[in-house]
Amino acid sequence: MNNSIINRSLYKVNSLFFPARQKGTLSYEEASAFYRRRLRIAVSIFFFCQGITFATWASRIPDIKTALSLSDAALGSILLALPAGQLVTLPFSGRIVARFGSRNVIRIALILYTIGLTNLALATSAWQLTLALFIFGVFGNFCNISVNTQAIIAEKMYGRPIMTSFHGVWSIAGFTGALIGLLMIATNVTPHIHFCIMAVLITITCILAQRYLKSGTTAATAKTEKKKSLIGKPNMILVQLGIIGFCSMASEGAMFDWSGVYFKQVVQAPEALTILGYAAFMIMMATGRFMGDRLIIKFGRQRLLRYSGLFIAGGLFLSVFLPYLPTATLGFLMVGLGVSSIVPMVYSAAGKVSNISPSVALASVSSISYLGFLMGPPLIGYIAELSSLRYSFAAIGLMGFAIIFLAAKVKLLRS
Repeated sequence: MNNSIINRSLYKVNSLFFPARQKGTLSYEEASAFYRRRLRIAVSIFFFCQGITFATWASRIPDIKTALSLSDAALGSILLALPAGQLVTLPFSGRIVARFGSRNVIRIALILYTIGLTNLALATSAWQLTLALFIFGVFGNFCNISVNTQAIIAEKMYGRPIMTSFHGVWSIAGFTGALIGLLMIATNVTPHIHFCIMAVLITITCILAQRYLKSGTTAATAKTEKKKSLIGKPNMILVQLGIIGFCSMASEGAMFDWSGVYFKQVVQAPEALTILGYAAFMIMMATGRFMGDRLIIKFGRQRLLRYSGLFIAGGLFLSVFLPYLPTATLGFLMVGLGVSSIVPMVYSAAGKVSNISPSVALASVSSISYLGFLMGPPLIGYIAELSSLRYSFAAIGLMGFAIIFLAAKVKLLRS
């Protein structure tokens, strides 16, 4: 950042929040720390708003399924529209964010994301819900790229790892959205009213917080990105980071969709405890994200990624070879800890690739990583159909070893 820009920004902070103190009475260190902290809080708010928007939808899926009289197979097919919307926009969303700035994009995208949320409850047929989910996925992707670009800017200003804490806020938002959903269901609030209430609250919050975001582009950056094609030659470092993300998100997707089935069919847990594996995974994933920044400082990204891969492999193989309630729960706890920091670390590393804007790098890595989230759950089903559910979980466990191997190969992760 140019020194004159910093000085002007600090002067504005000084005059706005300390009107009785004139320029020069607030030290550079104090004002700089305040400026960074304000940006971090604003970015955290946007992560929370994005997370709670998605969780609000997820909490009412059963109600919408019942209202539209959808079968399990029909719902499963319709739900693919959301990631399809995200994937379709990934090739060019990074360029758009780089050209217009992450702050400008997130201002618009998150509000449209909440509007897309309200439209989901208006669907009266399967095709309407499919279209609404596709649009919801499109705006969700723009939110994801732009808010993570803001996180990279904040991390650079701090000069130390803080990315995983932002993703931890997203996880907390997921829990909050689920609890609010339970409250709305218990009080017989319809999905549409529920979604509208959340949309209004989220929009007001974003309007208040958006002024504190950092400009994510410059005239030079925009001019450079304008000359580039939408889909350029793949950068091998980004490809390697994307494959690491792919392995992590495949494991994460398997936990989301199959943990309850595994505990019911393989572990043979009591009906009331079939959710224990999923709960153990989610709790440890959220906890690990708030611990991740300190662990990166202590071990470094490369070593922590290798440890994470080891936890994923170890946890899954523990639950496969010892499919009992205590050991399987411990195994799922290990998997949650293993996947918790991988995607934030991969995103943070992608933002450091030279000669590529952070938003474009994020879109490239996300394109590969998100395929893992899509392919992991079906892979479990196909392998289970051919052999057994235990073998399918063992196959996902091999991806932990792939993370260990790839982390050692990416030199950028050593910094």
